[in-house]
Amino acid sequence: MEYDKILILDFGGQYSQLIARRIREFNVYSVIKPHNISLAEIKEIDPLAIILSGGPDSVTLAGAPGVNQGIFELQIPIMGICYGMQLMAQLLEGGVVEKAEHGEYGKANLEIFSGKDIFKDIESKTQVWMSHGDHVKKLPDGFERIAKTELTDTAAMADFERDFYGVQFHPEVNHTLEGKTMLHNFLFKIVKAKASWNMADYINEEIEAIRKQVGKGKVICGLSGGVDSAVASAIVHKAIGDQLTCIFVDHGLLRKGEAKQVRRTFGEEFNIPLIYVDAKERFLDKLSGVSEPEAKRKIIGEEFIKVFDEEAEKLENVRYLVQGTIYSDVIESGGTEKSATIKSHHNVGGLPDEMNLELVEPLHFLFKDEVRKIGEVLGLPEEIVWRQPFPGPGLAIRIIGDVDESKLNILRNADAIVQEEIRDAGLYKEIWQSFAVLPDLRSVGVMGDERTYGYPIILRAVNSDDAMTADWARLPYELMQSISNRIVNQVSEVNRVVYDITSKPPGTIEWE
Repeated sequence: MEYDKILILDFGGQYSQLIARRIREFNVYSVIKPHNISLAEIKEIDPLAIILSGGPDSVTLAGAPGVNQGIFELQIPIMGICYGMQLMAQLLEGGVVEKAEHGEYGKANLEIFSGKDIFKDIESKTQVWMSHGDHVKKLPDGFERIAKTELTDTAAMADFERDFYGVQFHPEVNHTLEGKTMLHNFLFKIVKAKASWNMADYINEEIEAIRKQVGKGKVICGLSGGVDSAVASAIVHKAIGDQLTCIFVDHGLLRKGEAKQVRRTFGEEFNIPLIYVDAKERFLDKLSGVSEPEAKRKIIGEEFIKVFDEEAEKLENVRYLVQGTIYSDVIESGGTEKSATIKSHHNVGGLPDEMNLELVEPLHFLFKDEVRKIGEVLGLPEEIVWRQPFPGPGLAIRIIGDVDESKLNILRNADAIVQEEIRDAGLYKEIWQSFAVLPDLRSVGVMGDERTYGYPIILRAVNSDDAMTADWARLPYELMQSISNRIVNQVSEVNRVVYDITSKPPGTIEWE
């Protein structure tokens, strides 16, 4: 398939994949490669333009990530974002980068001097998102300053002759209000790209890649019933048919009624071979007395793979394991070159060092909303496509502290009420994620003139585009009251409900 390509060179920034996602939203194909890719490989990709990503390093330090300077001789447009802009200034003749007197982080007001090219059709003052400690002290030869902020004198620069552009802020994040317009201008006014790529193309590419990877080999899929594993299994099944067998491991950490729903949907409706493994006691035994969050995640991930290995041995010639890993999982597990580990995901950091199965991850470079779009293209049912995100370790990381069957039942019943009320209020699709958390503490209450000493339930509901950042959902008071009343009245071990109004950052969406 031939279409225009935009190459993103990754310097370890947490937003690198978000740049690719924004470009794909404009139906232009983008590919991410490490910053140290050879010039020969770049020429083989034959990109229409190159974008240099942000990153956590300082270009002023020895050993900082660089790039083959031959890219500046390819006679194609280049855009540097944050670290990418500073690197461009450092490498091109005449440019000087220094540590700034004051770092600039978060929202900033941008003043634009040139309303053409990347800033075309944008007001002269707009909000952008900054995250840098260095700044361009002196412009490279041929460049001019085209924007500034209060703290950064050169917030954007351009060499209009060579179509080289640098922006100190991040146009790919939502907090840069006109960021999408800037990227659109770069793609279509400067690069002259054609909007000829779409999700159907992505599916076809993945099908081709899967067939090439697995050949005639047998494949098993870690099916949880969530949208990620469902879409992953659907793509793989479309690629190799009956070479795929889905295995559903019931680890006893699912929400109320989910095990039955998964068996019915995939085993009966999708007609994909499905093996059901009841491993509830096995997982609970392993988790007994374990309270540290990362330890719980690792135990669940390792046990999950052991079960798969055991089931694979019962089948012939199984060499591959499908997982519904998406990019936000990879980032939070420290999967990019320089990124910090926020928490391990069972699909990523929870894997053991040695595995008997090779991974197939067709959603590895997609965000949740893109996964849903693929699910719709594949014709999956709405209740699967629009199911809210649910963590692989399940309710184990929504119980603070150690996990046992009694706590699981309390949380299941409370969470079921949350789900019912959110759906009845017509907010299920509007809210990114809504759920209950059971903390490891009790409080005094009074019911029927008697003292109680029960658990509180923490209600968590957030809105997000991609799980990278999130804001707490402003639920109607009447809805919160209804949820609280039902949980306290119907879940006997609970005597109090509280609402978490923390955004991400500084918190994460899940409590563990």
